[in-house]
Amino acid sequence: MDTLFNTKFEGEPATHTQPGVQLRSNTYDLQESNVGLKLTIVSTVGFGDQINKEDSYKPIMEFIDAQFEAYLQEELKIRRVLHTYHDSRIHACLYFIAPTGHSLKSLDLVTMKKLDSKVNIIPIIAKSDAISKSELTKFKIKITSELVSNGVQIYQFPTDDESVAEINGTMNAHLPFAVIGSTEELKIGNKMMKARQYPWGTVQVENEAHCDFVKLREMLIRINMEDLREQTHSRHYELYRRCKLEEMGFKDTDPDSKPFSLQETYEAKRNEFLGELQKKEEEMRQMFVQRVKEKEAELKEAEKELHEKFDRLKKLHQDEKKKLEDKKKSLDDEVNAFKQRKTAAELLQSQGSQAGGSQTLKRDKEKKKTRAEKSISDETYTTPGKHPMVPCAL
Repeated sequence: MDTLFNTKFEGEPATHTQPGVQLRSNTYDLQESNVGLKLTIVSTVGFGDQINKEDSYKPIMEFIDAQFEAYLQEELKIRRVLHTYHDSRIHACLYFIAPTGHSLKSLDLVTMKKLDSKVNIIPIIAKSDAISKSELTKFKIKITSELVSNGVQIYQFPTDDESVAEINGTMNAHLPFAVIGSTEELKIGNKMMKARQYPWGTVQVENEAHCDFVKLREMLIRINMEDLREQTHSRHYELYRRCKLEEMGFKDTDPDSKPFSLQETYEAKRNEFLGELQKKEEEMRQMFVQRVKEKEAELKEAEKELHEKFDRLKKLHQDEKKKLEDKKKSLDDEVNAFKQRKTAAELLQSQGSQAGGSQTLKRDKEKKKTRAEKSISDETYTTPGKHPMVPCAL
């Protein structure tokens, strides 16, 4: 793009690790001599970088439709200012094709097929100096054949105007254009020219023997720019507008082939919308009532289960309480019996102790008496001056 418009467009480089396709739109005001151009460049960041490329084209389609919708809303206003409105519709899609030399990728065919009814597609072989001239010719033929066989309609330069019919017809035969871009200028001969320097030689960007860059610039900017805008408005935008208005209920004629009144269409659509709204409200009310009933049934069932659980726990508690009371009574009986046995044992032990004490006292008395008698006897035999007395039995 820098080479095509001979300027330096500011932009941040994008990585190839984007989670999805993102569209970046930048608008520039270009000036050449006394001619001004308001250019909007939209780049598809991350296109084709994902493992799953199934939905890669959807963000592009949504962006194009969003620009159509903005223009349609401006057009439907009561007070329109289309002459000062910034037309952000996409007038040309430069679809770059990798210079593989083999065939188009499935992603390329699917994307161009989805976009050919929404935008003017101009296929371009990028970095065409990567393959030889013979391979490039075969590659162009292969691409054209695949586009035709898959029903992809690319933009054809118009040939109905006699002033440009011949050159446009010739340029249509050169599609897709094989281009090289470079902002570096090298001195070739006595002139400074945009070129790419390689160890094996120099590739001149503006040399038609080296690439189709000049053809692309002539067709895109100098000859067919107005036709691109006209095709966008009369073909792609009209298709979107017709489909959109048909979705809204507008038609050109009624079933009797009479012109359709805008007021009648509006009233019919309004009544239809109100009817659908009432129907949805009734459905929502019925759904709400049904859900309330279901919820009440669930709550009643839960309440019933809680009551049953409470009754079971209450009965279980009563049974446990009864068991504990029985056990307590049994333990109390055992304690009372033990106390009675203990009292009886203590009484017996007390009586035994008293009987033992009496016998011991009696034995002590007998021992004392025996000792006393022995002492008297000893005194009888040992009294001096007297004859011993013979004891007599009492």
